[in-house]
Amino acid sequence: MKAVVQRVSRAEVRVEGQTVARIGTGLLVLVGVARDDSPADVRWMADKLVHVRIFDDAEGKLNHSVSDVGGALLLVSQFTLLGDCRKGRRPSFVAAAPAAQATALYDQLIEEIRTLGVPVETGRFGAMMQVELVNEGPVTVILDSRACTAAEDTTNSGTTAS
Repeated sequence: MKAVVQRVSRAEVRVEGQTVARIGTGLLVLVGVARDDSPADVRWMADKLVHVRIFDDAEGKLNHSVSDVGGALLLVSQFTLLGDCRKGRRPSFVAAAPAAQATALYDQLIEEIRTLGVPVETGRFGAMMQVELVNEGPVTVILDSRACTAAEDTTNSGTTAS
């Protein structure tokens, strides 16, 4: 599961000219679900989104999470995050999960975040959306459940990557 996470003062999603979701302070998260993602990836991503410290403390250091600042998340499904542009001129999306699998894991992500106590708004899965945001900082990070869990496994096992 991949996510582009942007710290925002506000963000909204429109579908066919109608606002379907809106948040104030929080995180706009573009989410791509991979074919090989599992519920473990969802749990990792939910925990990371709720607890990643990318909001300023009193000294201006990135020491607070969205949970700490009382913010919300706006999740937007975006299968194009799984696009592979290494060959040719058109991205390949073979790594992206089929719609039924992606929808189920995306919905699970929403519920996991809500369980962790953070409000969640969403775009409309599979729709053509217009996303508007004010990125504060700007602060943007990229999360990849597979790359990060593999690195954590290596770190936790006491071995180092070569």
